[in-house]
Amino acid sequence: MIKRVFDIAFSFFGLILLLPLLLIIAFLIKLESKGPLFYLQTRVGRYNKDFKIFKFRTMFVGSDKKGLLTLGDRDPRVTKVGYFLRKYKLDELPQLINVLIGNMSFVGPRPEVRKYVDYYSQSDLIILNAKPGITDYASIIYRDEAELLKEANNPEQFYIENILPKKIELNKKYINSPGLITDLKIILKTIQIIIS
Repeated sequence: MIKRVFDIAFSFFGLILLLPLLLIIAFLIKLESKGPLFYLQTRVGRYNKDFKIFKFRTMFVGSDKKGLLTLGDRDPRVTKVGYFLRKYKLDELPQLINVLIGNMSFVGPRPEVRKYVDYYSQSDLIILNAKPGITDYASIIYRDEAELLKEANNPEQFYIENILPKKIELNKKYINSPGLITDLKIILKTIQIIIS
C-alpha cells in the first residue's frame, strides 16, 4: 500500500515537473523523423499478463522487425535524437505514465518481452508475482547491455545464455528483500549512474 501511494504521488508530480522537458523531447523526435511520438511495446507484467510499456520512440519506424535487441551505441536503426535519449535514459521517462496507471512501479523487475519470458523455468515465474519497475538491480549492473551485445558473435544467443539468467538471479534477489528502503537505494543508485 505504501509503495503504491509512493508510486502515484511521485509519478504524478514527476510528470508535472518534467512536462517542459517532455515537450522539448517530443518536439525533437517529431522534427527528426516520421512516426509516432511513443513506442508502445508489449511486455509481460505482473501475474504473467501482457501490457503496453511507454517509451519515447528512439528508432526509425519498423526497426523492431529487424530484431528486439539493441546492439551498441551506434545501432543504425537508432535516430540521432534516439542516441541521446538512450544514453541518458530519457526514453524511459514516459514510463511514469505506466507507474501512474498502475501496471508498473518505480522499482521492480524490468519487464521482458514474451519471447524471453518463455525461457523462464517454473521457479523463475515467481518474478512475475512482483509488479515490474522502471529500474532494478539488473538495470544498474547491465546499464551497458547494448555494448556487451555488440561485441557478441551471436547477440541473441549471448543474451539468452549469459545475460538473461543473471537478470533472473538479480530479480529473485530483489523479490527476497522487498521494502521501501531497498527501493530508495536502487532509485538513488540509478540516478547516480545516470548523472555520472
